[in-house]
Amino acid sequence: MDELIARIRPYGETAWAWAQTPAAWGQVAALALVVVLTGMLARLLRPRLRVWLTPLAGTRALRAVIRRQILRLMPLLWPLLAAGLALLAESILTSIFGTAGIVGFAKRVFLFLAVRTYVRDVLKDPFLRTFGRFLVLPIALVYVVGLLPAASTALANIKVPLGNLSFDLLWVVKFGLFGGLIFWFGRWSNERSQSYIETQEELRPATRILAIKAAEIVIFGAAFLILMNVMGVDLTTLAVLGGALGVGIGLGLQQIASNFISGIILLLEGQATVGDYVELDGGEQGTIVKMTMRSIILETFDGKWIVVPNEHFITTRVVNYSDQGSANRLEAPFSVSYETDINRVPEIVERAVATHPAVLSTPQAPDCELRGFGESGIDFAVEFWVSGLDDGPHKYTSDVLFLIWNALKAEGIEIPYPRRVIEMRGAGAAQLAAPQGG
Repeated sequence: MDELIARIRPYGETAWAWAQTPAAWGQVAALALVVVLTGMLARLLRPRLRVWLTPLAGTRALRAVIRRQILRLMPLLWPLLAAGLALLAESILTSIFGTAGIVGFAKRVFLFLAVRTYVRDVLKDPFLRTFGRFLVLPIALVYVVGLLPAASTALANIKVPLGNLSFDLLWVVKFGLFGGLIFWFGRWSNERSQSYIETQEELRPATRILAIKAAEIVIFGAAFLILMNVMGVDLTTLAVLGGALGVGIGLGLQQIASNFISGIILLLEGQATVGDYVELDGGEQGTIVKMTMRSIILETFDGKWIVVPNEHFITTRVVNYSDQGSANRLEAPFSVSYETDINRVPEIVERAVATHPAVLSTPQAPDCELRGFGESGIDFAVEFWVSGLDDGPHKYTSDVLFLIWNALKAEGIEIPYPRRVIEMRGAGAAQLAAPQGG
């Protein structure tokens, strides 16, 4: 214990001697003045800034958006003011006494508090908050204690071998820091561009999807190139990566490349788009709910999703019912008895079917046709046009058959059911036909 005290005593004596110097008292007084002035300025400026920056309710102009974003930074007012005043005090004290270590340390503490407040109170994006908490704040803390250069040197000296390549831990930290920020900004830009393109109603749906996918490729491609440039990676090495990718496509990625190219062709031609009801050559039917660069997702009327590779829409037969407001012709068959005056049937049925609110008068009004003479009755069918499909929430044929039934019943026309006449011949038939005596 005495040995430990003996070792510490010279440092304590040096610190006590330094604490009695004008430079030490000047720094303590300057730091106290910084804290007091910061509190006064923050109380003075905060309400005035809020009044000046708060836009009118409901205003969506660019200036109003910028003001709202600046208002979100109000929690940073105190630590940033303190850091600014500490920087000013550090410059003044350094010019007077030649040193200002205490004030410089306080400045770094204020900056750390600003970063911590920004991560905790300002950031709302979950990714950015996690990114700031586990990567930015530790770096800021190392900066506060003045160990950032030493930590950087130590990380740079730790090499991680990877086959014929090797990299240091400092490169990993930089990659995480810059990569996270660049690709978050890429994702944010992609979401904003997608929202903007989706509002352009003058563009066809297929064109909008193609523009969204093109913007996504450009944004993330640019983000990747920027990150490689920031990290000091020679972009000429990407030629080797491109060659390897070409070999991979030639050996095992033909289907992925084919689906990717097929998706671009589909988006350019616009033969199928989101909202269309299609039937594939294999019998699958559904509404297109999503188009990606690899596949198209169909949703059936019973809620199932069918993932169909884009190539199938190019190489096989696809029936597109175009459930985007285009008309489709449907048919409802029925029969009447042979005792019916069939000349009255078309007018009665056409008039009844035309009363359905979904039945269209163009391109053709309801048309009742005689189809044949069946075993139990005379067969008819009524053709009608609707803007939609006869399934899911719209059971048009069912509604039309109800209308036909009610209209024929009101006119006294019988809808037949199967009947059979049995004819018996010979002695057995005569015996059955004879009256039974007592």
